[in-house]
Amino acid sequence: MDQEKNHKLAMKISKINIFMNAFLSISKLAIGFLAHSYAMINDGINNASDVVGSVIITVGVSAGAKDSDKHHQYGHERLENVASILLSGIVMALGVGLFFDGVRNIFSGSYKGIPIPGVLAVIAAIASIIIKEIMFLYTSRAAKKTGSSALMASAWDSQSDVLATSAGLVGIVGSRLGIPVADSVAAIIISLFIFKVGLDVFKDGMNMMVDHACPDDVVQEICVVIENQKGVLGVDVLQTRMFGSRAYVDVEISAAGEQSLIQAHSIAERVHDAIEVNFPQVKHCMVHVNPDKDGSTGKK
Repeated sequence: MDQEKNHKLAMKISKINIFMNAFLSISKLAIGFLAHSYAMINDGINNASDVVGSVIITVGVSAGAKDSDKHHQYGHERLENVASILLSGIVMALGVGLFFDGVRNIFSGSYKGIPIPGVLAVIAAIASIIIKEIMFLYTSRAAKKTGSSALMASAWDSQSDVLATSAGLVGIVGSRLGIPVADSVAAIIISLFIFKVGLDVFKDGMNMMVDHACPDDVVQEICVVIENQKGVLGVDVLQTRMFGSRAYVDVEISAAGEQSLIQAHSIAERVHDAIEVNFPQVKHCMVHVNPDKDGSTGKK
């Protein structure tokens, strides 16, 4: 039930991001041309790429939520990470393209003949910063709640947009103060922010594609829950691995050796249920019971 709610929330956030990024992109491109601002136009193109990215994230979240089947017995969660990696490629390519375009404008001197950016560009930049910061806070909160790596990638993309638009605002204001090259320099700075966020999203996506342990604090919390279960004398081995946004846990516990198989099985079930109840992100838990080497009675 929790996973179904998380999926619905993730899809809702993704659709909102698509709409907001489309609105910002169209607005900035129109204002950029009207107000003669390269920085604003680049920012609008950046938001256009965010629309594509949000669509990819929506598809990835939807595909990753599919139930296990005969050919995918461990589920489809990693499709979210594939979506993140695709998004990173688009973002990095856009950053590189805008960077070289900005450098060309500066060295060709084309910025000299461009009219000073209008005050409308300043207002649009300030409004965009506020909207994007709200989107970041809203999306990151949902990403933490749902455990979605794809949503978190989208959230950080919004945060990078805040920084990029801030740089654009400085460039626009600089141009209005009599430094015409400032707008083109700001466009280049925006492209660097875009590339960096693409690189960070790529690293996070690749990291999630490789089996790695849960964070240390989560592993410690799992260990405490296990040790608190009746009949558990100790934790011999505890291994965790992330699979997309979900986690798998393999644990070996010590229990009294003279117990019957039924009693040992009951202990294993208690541990299994306790882990899955206390840690919703755990998709599967395997518990193995070892006889205690000290010959303890198992009474706690």
